Amino acid sequence: VDLSRRIMTPSRRAHLLQALAQSDAALAPTEWQASTFPDELRGKIRVIHDGIDTDRVRPDPGARFAVPGGPELKPGDEVLTFVNRNLEPYRGYHVFMRALPQVLTARPNAQVVIVGGDGCSYSPHPAGEKSWKEVFLSEVADRLDLSRVHFVGNLPYGDYLSLLQVGRVHAYLTYPFVLSWSLLEAMSAGCNIVGSATPPVEEALTDGETGRLVDFFDVEGWAAALTEELADPQAALPRRQAARAHVVRKYDLKSVCLPQLVDFVEGAGRPA
Repeated sequence: VDLSRRIMTPSRRAHLLQALAQSDAALAPTEWQASTFPDELRGKIRVIHDGIDTDRVRPDPGARFAVPGGPELKPGDEVLTFVNRNLEPYRGYHVFMRALPQVLTARPNAQVVIVGGDGCSYSPHPAGEKSWKEVFLSEVADRLDLSRVHFVGNLPYGDYLSLLQVGRVHAYLTYPFVLSWSLLEAMSAGCNIVGSATPPVEEALTDGETGRLVDFFDVEGWAAALTEELADPQAALPRRQAARAHVVRKYDLKSVCLPQLVDFVEGAGRPA
């Protein structure tokens, strides 16, 4: 590996570590993020999530999502959702796409809605002129029924919530990295979530209780889990309800996170 790649991560985090060293106290939204800091600085960090508006982000049996140029989807339809800011490897887009051919073959009525832009939020840019979206779509396109795979780009927030509310299964993957708000919002919306068994996800999602976890790189495992969940929506009802209850209890903006943040800012919540 060349020198520039070896020093990329240390150089990117240098300003953050310097700021933390000079601070009185700091915040991290998850325990996993806090755990990545050096031990000598970890004691300054209090874990408080930004919070989820669970009053707004909730199940809605009346939700509808109109695919541009495609069907109008509603709760009860066989809909598989995948949401990123940008479609890239850090968020498992490549693994999801590689699992899709088997899922769509096994579930001939399933509709797949993929949210995300063509740029890069976190991953390095791919070599050449293609985006990550194009790279991994081209890898499997000849094995997909593309009439049932809908790339909708980035959505207005209300449309994004409606999509979560109509989905039968929601796939969420991430490398060991910052946890997406979308996972907690999907839980708050009562989604049936299949997530990657990586530390940030495991902090929020418990396998068999609030969702299902699959090894990040296990394409066959992803195909099997997504197929099973699409086939049996009734079995997921307890997990859906438990997922929402967990977010309301731990991550609700008004009753949990905002009071903790106010306490922190006023000084009472600073680490010793």
